[in-house]
Amino acid sequence: MTVTRRSPAPRGEFLTGPWAEPPALVVVAHGSRDPRALRTVEALLDRIRRQRPGLPVRLGHIELNEPLLPDTLASLGTAEAVLVPLLLSRGYHIKRDIPEMAAESAVRARVAGALGPHPLLVEVLRARLAEAGWRTPEDEATRRSSAVVLAAAGSRDPESRVDTGRTAQLLAERLGVPVVPAYASAAAPAVPDAVRALTASGRHRVAVASYFTAPGRFATECAEAAPWIASAPLGTHPAMTRLILHRYDQALARPATLTGPELASA
Repeated sequence: MTVTRRSPAPRGEFLTGPWAEPPALVVVAHGSRDPRALRTVEALLDRIRRQRPGLPVRLGHIELNEPLLPDTLASLGTAEAVLVPLLLSRGYHIKRDIPEMAAESAVRARVAGALGPHPLLVEVLRARLAEAGWRTPEDEATRRSSAVVLAAAGSRDPESRVDTGRTAQLLAERLGVPVVPAYASAAAPAVPDAVRALTASGRHRVAVASYFTAPGRFATECAEAAPWIASAPLGTHPAMTRLILHRYDQALARPATLTGPELASA
C-alpha cells in the first residue's frame, strides 16, 4: 500500500481539499476583570463548537485574561488560523494590536474585521430589548415619547463611531423609534448625557440597549443610567454564533494578507 504524505502548505497559502484540516478559528476577546465576561466568552465558544463540529476553535485575549492571544498563537505553531475579533467596531485593537500579534507569531493567519455593523447584531439587540420589556409602540403618541440609547464602549477612533452610528441607524429602522449612540468612555455623548437629552426633548420612554459582548463594568454602569429599562449584553445569543462563523467564512473566501514573521518582513 502506498501512503501519500501531505506536504506543508507554502507560507501565504491555506491548505484545501477533503483531507485538509480547516484553519483554526481563534476568537479574540478583549479581556475583562469581571469573571462573568470570561464565562460568557467560553460559553459562546462552546456554542460555536456545537454548531460546527470538527472546526478547531481557540480563544485568545488582548489583555487582562488568560490565555493571552500571543500564547494561543504560539500553541498553534505554524498552523493556519483565522482570527475573529469579538469586537463590535473598528478601532486600535483591530487595526494595530491584533495584526501585530499575529505577525509576530509563526501562525499563517488571516485577521477578520469587526463583528459590526451587521444585521445579525441588530437581531440580537432587538431580542435583548424584548427580553427586558421593550414593546414596539403601536400608537403615535407612544412612539413620539419613546427612544433607545445604544450604549457602546467607546473609542477615540472616528471609524469606530461611524460603525456604532450605523448600528444605531439599523436598530432605529427595526424598532421605528430614534436610537442614539452613546458611550461608556473615550467618546461623546456619554450614556447619561444622551438619556438626559432625550428626556429633555420629550422622550420619556427611554431604553438603554447594551452594545457589549459580555457583562462587565461598562455594561453595568450604562444599565444603571437607564430611566426605564436596560437590556442585557449580547452574550451567547444564537445570532452571535452565526455572526462569528460568518466572519470566519468571509475571511477565508476573500483574498487576504496573511501574517507571520516571514510575511511581515517581506
